Amino acid sequence: MEIEIIKTSLEEINPFRVLFLQENNFQFVCDKCHYYGWADTYLFKINGTKVGYGSVWGTHNRQDRDSIFEFYLLQPFRKAADLVFPQFYNVAGAIYIESQSNDSLLSSMLYQFSQNVNAEAILFKDGFETNLKIPGASFGRKTTRESSGADEGDFIVIRDGEILAEGGLMMNYNMPFADIYMDVKENFRGQGFGSFIVQELKKEAYLMGRVPAARCNINNNISKATLLKAGFEICGHRLLGTIKK
Repeated sequence: MEIEIIKTSLEEINPFRVLFLQENNFQFVCDKCHYYGWADTYLFKINGTKVGYGSVWGTHNRQDRDSIFEFYLLQPFRKAADLVFPQFYNVAGAIYIESQSNDSLLSSMLYQFSQNVNAEAILFKDGFETNLKIPGASFGRKTTRESSGADEGDFIVIRDGEILAEGGLMMNYNMPFADIYMDVKENFRGQGFGSFIVQELKKEAYLMGRVPAARCNINNNISKATLLKAGFEICGHRLLGTIKK
């Protein structure tokens, strides 16, 4: 079996990326790396046939290319994954594997070829609709503005003329997903405003034709509880491991 790992352009491997995103059907956190110039891509060939691709970026510094974050093979060629993957990380010079646990193929490579695996973030998908209410509190926009394309922000929760929480939707992820972010003023935390604004941002996402998603640091128990209360469910984790040499 002749395996070739060839550094190439995003355009060259884009048909494989379409299949990767369709097959997995989740918010892929690193999707934007390709469009911001933060990643290098490699084409995989077996006996001269194009069979998949992989991508690397910098885990700690964006200018580096030390971490594999995408690895895809067409289904008929996945039996060769154990042979293709080591050649890939050697050619790319990668020292880390960064994977979402809901990406089954790359996660299996991570557990096989790396060590010191840690979960760095929790991934959430929308689970159910909530009907949270806070007396006197309302949700809306701070100002009327046009979307930047990547960020739908300036959503607020207000009570008695005071802004208590702010948030928005990051739109620079693979379609149709939108990433929710929010912040509650320190004096008003622990009173339900976080879950309330998340609930309302979920509705805004759907109105924009997007599917809401979210994530938080693995140790951020407050954010985790806020997202769960607003109807999100845990769907995976972001994992990082060091490649065994």
